[in-house]
Amino acid sequence: MFFFKLLVPLAFLAFSQSEAAAQAELLSKDTASAAAPVVYAPDSLGRRFPRGTVEGFIKAAAREEYKTAAKYLNLDTKLKKTPDSVKVARALQLILDQGKIYPYSWISDSPAGLPDDNLGPNQDRVGAATVNGESFDLILESITDTAGAPIWLFSSQTIQRVPIDTAIVQNPTIVEQVSPGFLEETEWGGVPVAHWLAMVLIIVVAYVLAGLIIRLLVYLIPLVWRKARTEATAGIIQSFVLPFRLYLAVWIFVVSSRAAGISIIVRQRLNDLTVIVGVVAFLLLLWQLLDFITRLVEKRMLHHGNQSGVSALLFLRRAAKVALVVFGSIIILDTFGWDVTTWLTALGIGGIAIALGTQKTVENFVGSVTLIADHPVRVGDFCLAGSVLGTVEQIGMRTTKIRTLNRTIVSIPNGELSSTKIENFAPRDKFLFNPVLGLRYETTPEQLRFLLVELRKILFAHPKVDSGPRIRFVGFSPDALKLEVFSYIKTISNDEFLEVQEDLYLRFMEVVEASGSGFAFPSQTLYFAKDTGVSPEKTKAAEDTVKAWREAGDLQIPNFSPEKIMELKDTLKYPAAGSNMEPKD
Repeated sequence: MFFFKLLVPLAFLAFSQSEAAAQAELLSKDTASAAAPVVYAPDSLGRRFPRGTVEGFIKAAAREEYKTAAKYLNLDTKLKKTPDSVKVARALQLILDQGKIYPYSWISDSPAGLPDDNLGPNQDRVGAATVNGESFDLILESITDTAGAPIWLFSSQTIQRVPIDTAIVQNPTIVEQVSPGFLEETEWGGVPVAHWLAMVLIIVVAYVLAGLIIRLLVYLIPLVWRKARTEATAGIIQSFVLPFRLYLAVWIFVVSSRAAGISIIVRQRLNDLTVIVGVVAFLLLLWQLLDFITRLVEKRMLHHGNQSGVSALLFLRRAAKVALVVFGSIIILDTFGWDVTTWLTALGIGGIAIALGTQKTVENFVGSVTLIADHPVRVGDFCLAGSVLGTVEQIGMRTTKIRTLNRTIVSIPNGELSSTKIENFAPRDKFLFNPVLGLRYETTPEQLRFLLVELRKILFAHPKVDSGPRIRFVGFSPDALKLEVFSYIKTISNDEFLEVQEDLYLRFMEVVEASGSGFAFPSQTLYFAKDTGVSPEKTKAAEDTVKAWREAGDLQIPNFSPEKIMELKDTLKYPAAGSNMEPKD
């Protein structure tokens, strides 16, 4: 998929309105003149751009029309009028047979040529050749015809390196040395049949030889690199096998065909095919890596039971493969000379239209990918999403389904869910136990001290209460004295937490009752004859206990000593005596 970025110019209004208007008018004129394309009359030989010059020369040479081929050369005026011009064209072809020309797709099809080739503004490099052991670049240069239009020709600098005497240039090639005479004499497409047959043979040998080399490497790599024996590394290596074989075969083919002296006419026809094979090999590599990686991730997701993640992964893999096919098709069509600019523009406009029409769908899909990648919740987690409290049952491509406490299903769009606040209760490792006890105002300070000590004993002694519990006298309310408990219950189960909380509440009630105090009512209390009020006997007993602690120097306020905590640790019987959950001896 292709994304087009638009660069929006910023206009600066720093002067008066008249000056700004004048500048805007000048700017619009300059922009209009710069945007207007320069259209030249077509050249009968197709020499308006570098690609047309190279293609025209090779076609003329294939037809053995060297007088026409000479028109693609920048010859001086005297040389144009003599038979030597034909000899130069013939000699240039022979040099190219042992040199190289870039694939047509690499040569500019613009009248301006390639702007960033480190050459002059009117020069383009199109290949390389060797004469008498000296290598040089094949350069095209642009000249102007009588109408002022550009004409691209093989440069005078290149022509000077070409000897007119073809006997100096024409050394026997490998193909000419090994092929029978009748194959050299019989021509097809302006080239001896021996060259075509040799090309086919080189293609086959290159592919077979590349396969043998790749197999040898695949065999040797695990022997010298132990990590290559693992499943992940071996899978990645296997993904490279076929693409690298194609790359290596293309390289062997290009080098061998030039070394064998295959005619440039034959090689140039297959040059663009080598580019296409290279593109296909690269896309194939991405395709196979995509398959392997997604299979590996899919296997891990299934192992963890993440079925919704597998669905998103498979969708992304299909989308990526479609993008690879579209991308590769555009490159291949461009290599064949098709103008894909209009297609890309249409694709961009169509993509924008589709994106606008499916905005919510895309938003929900991106949201599902975010949920799967970030893992704020998983299937089976109990959570609070916005105002919805329940258990996640399914994370789909568009919505997430939550089973509420009322046993109903709430479907939330993934785009909305990924942007809302989510509280996940599943990762909780313990529960907060934070009640506030309200005691009657008749409770004396000594009774409060008794309660604080005894309640702390319960918390320190209970095996299900986490270390470091606290209980403090935190203040006065209009109707009660407040004792706040802050501790954690060591469990991840809500049911077990309720069981422990219930046990603690019952034990707290027993301690409050034993202290002679009581829990405060949230409203004013009226005492009648049947209400005994506070117990004087129990109040005195609690006060006597605190007095004994004071005399013994054992009043554990404001904090328990570490020795006392260790003495009390896990001494409380839980479940309580007589409970049906009590372990049987």
